Amino acid sequence: MKKIVTKNEKETFDFAKEYLKTLKGGDIVGLVGNLGAGKTVFSKGIASGLGIKEEITSPTFVYMKIYDVNNHSTIKKLCHIDAYRIEDEHIIVNIGALEYFNNPNVLTIIEWVDKVMDSVKKNVILVNLSVSGDDRIIKYNY
Repeated sequence: MKKIVTKNEKETFDFAKEYLKTLKGGDIVGLVGNLGAGKTVFSKGIASGLGIKEEITSPTFVYMKIYDVNNHSTIKKLCHIDAYRIEDEHIIVNIGALEYFNNPNVLTIIEWVDKVMDSVKKNVILVNLSVSGDDRIIKYNY
């Protein structure tokens, strides 16, 4: 795992936009970290890099939001899942998320992925976000 330290939300956002360049359709990015660690900011950065103009918020109560992507060669949709309130992994199946997993035209981001790891198996690219003082520490794989 690699590590980067960001000093504020803008740096986390900008890093996520850059990190997007390592991703492709079919990838599932699993975000792990405490409340306030920057998971949603990271999601917003990826969405911005994909040219999504809609406001990105954590779909905490609806679990999943799908966004159209118009300016990427292979990624046509962003599937954004927030598993914070999921207590039963079968909800992932019930909301129809499995149809987006590993789809070559869809990039999936799952906040709180540790709550649904059995549903996504080993196909997840983990990004761990934590806070230390004023710093945000991002541990990631390419």
